[in-house]
Amino acid sequence: MILESFSNLNDSIILVVFLLQEQFRTANCTLYFFHAVKILKFSGQSQMSLYQSCPSGVFTVFSCASEEILGVLVPRLTDLTKSDCIWQRICWRLVECVPDRWMEAVVLGFVQRAPGADVLSRLLGNLVVKNKKAQFVVTQKMLLLQYGHTTEVLQNLLGYLSLDSLRRTLLLRVLQELLETWSSSSAVKHSPAEQQLYISKAILICLSHLKEPEIETHRQELLTSMMEGVKCRLDSSLLQQRRLGMVVAESISLKINTEGPVLKFEYEEDDETRELKSLLVQTPSFCNVPSLPDDDRNEKAGAALPLVPESNEKSHTAAPVMPNEESDTEFDSDDDLIPYDMSEDKELKIKAPVYIRDCIEVLTGSRTEDVDKWEATVKALESLVRKNPAATREVSVELAKILLHLEEKSSIEGFVELRQRTQVAVLTTDPIPVAKYLTSQFYSLNYSLRQRMDILDVLVLAAQELSCPKFCGKTKHSGAQKPCIQLLQGSDSSKGWRRVVDERIKNKTRRLDKGHCDMELASRPNEFNSVAGYFFFPLIQHFDRPLTTFDLLGEDHLVLGRLAHTLAILMYLAVNTVAVTAMGKALLEFVWALRFHTDSYVRQGLLSCISSLLLSVPTERILADMTEELLETQSWLGDVMEKDPDGDCRRLALQNLLLMENLKKKLEVVPS
Repeated sequence: MILESFSNLNDSIILVVFLLQEQFRTANCTLYFFHAVKILKFSGQSQMSLYQSCPSGVFTVFSCASEEILGVLVPRLTDLTKSDCIWQRICWRLVECVPDRWMEAVVLGFVQRAPGADVLSRLLGNLVVKNKKAQFVVTQKMLLLQYGHTTEVLQNLLGYLSLDSLRRTLLLRVLQELLETWSSSSAVKHSPAEQQLYISKAILICLSHLKEPEIETHRQELLTSMMEGVKCRLDSSLLQQRRLGMVVAESISLKINTEGPVLKFEYEEDDETRELKSLLVQTPSFCNVPSLPDDDRNEKAGAALPLVPESNEKSHTAAPVMPNEESDTEFDSDDDLIPYDMSEDKELKIKAPVYIRDCIEVLTGSRTEDVDKWEATVKALESLVRKNPAATREVSVELAKILLHLEEKSSIEGFVELRQRTQVAVLTTDPIPVAKYLTSQFYSLNYSLRQRMDILDVLVLAAQELSCPKFCGKTKHSGAQKPCIQLLQGSDSSKGWRRVVDERIKNKTRRLDKGHCDMELASRPNEFNSVAGYFFFPLIQHFDRPLTTFDLLGEDHLVLGRLAHTLAILMYLAVNTVAVTAMGKALLEFVWALRFHTDSYVRQGLLSCISSLLLSVPTERILADMTEELLETQSWLGDVMEKDPDGDCRRLALQNLLLMENLKKKLEVVPS
């Protein structure tokens, strides 16, 4: 090779770098590199000169084409270090001499391309112990400052730290820092959901590598971090964060309480939770064995199969189990009994009440033995309310109060849905008094958070039902004989023959799209128009007044988020109503007062309020009454889109900015 003809070390290094720069896009790149490494083997001062200059030149090329260079270099080094410890030491020395400014790119490239933790340990050695820059990249930057790496990269990285006694101290330190971040309430509020999932995966992988003595030593620290972390996670308004806290807390409890009772939560499993639980089981690391030829490999594989003697095979066959005669004789008398024929029996059905006042008596009665009648009443009440609107209006507020406090006495399937549908039926039948009652109870004492959120759900569902157009009239079927509209006879005799002609033309016309039955739509006024204010304004009035058991601006931010989403929906349903402009002004003040809230669920609700306002309030009213407020809101939306840690908040802010773009164009138009 031409490299052997050079006697001067520096010239050789310069030539290696030049060849790498020119040839790194070709397949000969690695041949030049490895041949240069083999040639430049000597001791003393020349060796020190080599280690100071060669990696600097080589990784200058890596900085230009690290993807392609490492994509070829790492697999080749993986093969060479399987059986040759000399190549392992060469690889260790090579990465140890990388300058600090390129250490991150090199370490990250090795971690991403190594097929396993054992391979990464062969390639890097104890680099993280000897080099502070590499230690910072591995233990801090890739775990706490970045969160875009895959689960396989995390397993490689943390598995690499666990494979050597010198590196296990770093593993324990990393686990401690991860748990501190995971249990921090500030991190839960201000970190993206993707980063919190990433840290949770890293914690579970670290736990899978812990040994029993290490668990005993750090048991109290793990328990403290688990209790603090699960508390701040369960306080979150987002279901994903609560479930993430449950899964990690269960895993920590399972690891530290191997003999005693473990923590167990009830939640719905999905692919994410199953993946998290699988990380607690350590994946086996492959042994470092030299590569063998194909023939030898087949022979070794055949020899490795366990030989099972024939006697063992026979012993595995299922032997017939002889029944216990004594136990059979004890139950012979039971076998003689002839079962009753119940094929024609019918279940006795309790007759449901037919009057609403009878239903009220059953639901408020103190008799607990007549459970069947209570169930029949709960199931029949909704239909009674809708069939008897006049009778419902007489007792609407009383019925709403009963339903709001109604608790399940027996295990009725779908009890919550039955109660909610009945509440919606009562509210739509008599909107104004029932809406006044429900909105006043939302800010009253002695109600649970669940009851307050039930009030919000009922208001939203009733508003949707009132604002939707009703389909009335007879069903119009397609066919040869279609019912025509019967017109009143007028004084003009031409209307009769014109109608006959039009109907003949209609019957003889061939239509390609004959269809399913559709409804004859009758135009009706929006029933939500006259009652929108009764739904909206009482909810938005007292949100900043804390009560003894209820503080929306304090710990009850979950209900505050639901309130913001409810107001957004009510605003959207109030389109084309008389009160929509006043509702928009009040909603904008509500958003402006809470725009810097720390809970992401609340911020999502506020951004939804802005969307509903822009979609519901007429453009001319926005430009006339809310111009300055919207310009300030636009600046706030820009900050949210750029800086908010929650991805949904950024998406909603961008959506609102796009909606406001049309308003901005109208503001810039100069009137002629």
